[in-house]
Amino acid sequence: MSYLLKSRRESTLHEHESSEEQQAKINEVRELLGDLPTEMPGFLSDATIRRFLRARNWSTVQATKTLKEAVKWRRQYKPEMIRWRASTWSLCQEDLAERENEVKRAYIPDYLDKNGRTVFVTLPSVKQSLTSGKEKIKQLVYNLENFTMSSESAQDNVVWVVDFRGWKLSSTPLAETRQSLNIIQNYYPGLVAVAILCNPPKIFESFWKIVNYFIEPEMREKVKFVYTNNSESQRIMADMFDLDRLECAFGGRNTSGIDIVEYSERMRKRDQVRGASTNANANASSY
Repeated sequence: MSYLLKSRRESTLHEHESSEEQQAKINEVRELLGDLPTEMPGFLSDATIRRFLRARNWSTVQATKTLKEAVKWRRQYKPEMIRWRASTWSLCQEDLAERENEVKRAYIPDYLDKNGRTVFVTLPSVKQSLTSGKEKIKQLVYNLENFTMSSESAQDNVVWVVDFRGWKLSSTPLAETRQSLNIIQNYYPGLVAVAILCNPPKIFESFWKIVNYFIEPEMREKVKFVYTNNSESQRIMADMFDLDRLECAFGGRNTSGIDIVEYSERMRKRDQVRGASTNANANASSY
């Protein structure tokens, strides 16, 4: 069960690559990227390059290729500009829509797992989405951007917990799922340490067989199925989480739910940190 606490891939890579070797490969990728690190200094930091290298088995060629694709996507999508709405009277193109309803479907709780990793909770069936597929992808990207600031390296730092009770195909359409996987695997590789799928119904099996074709092998290894009425699953969750903080949907004792006012304030504060970092990087690149 140690794979849930620290990924097997992470342990292996640390054994095979010394700090000096890692830095040498980071420097090599910087050279291969040319002027791109000057254009996006905040994104193309050593931590980001290291994360992409790890996700591509320390291949400088593959990491560079993926980073260039990510840079192209970021130029067009501008994920760093997505913000939590400042107020009910302020709404611009980058603000998130229908925030209260969507937060009840996907949010970052105010606790970590027992290994100090960020937790991401999604409950696709708890409420019907009020937003378009485009807006849901935007919500996902906003959360992914937040995950990158959760630690210095942001490597294998997210525990994704999904409640599938009451799931049906309309809860997560296949096209939207494919787009989400493409973004996670190609533009934010190496963030997710483990994805815990809780209580998937029988109907989910057929959907999962199709989705498996679009999941990279290393990501597939991180997906774990748990069932709250199973004693082994209960032990896994108790070893990973403080059950007093963990939501009852996942076998925890927390029944309070999300306070949208508190959550909004927390997200706005995170946006301020992200915005300050973005502005500082923009100023640095102008010299």
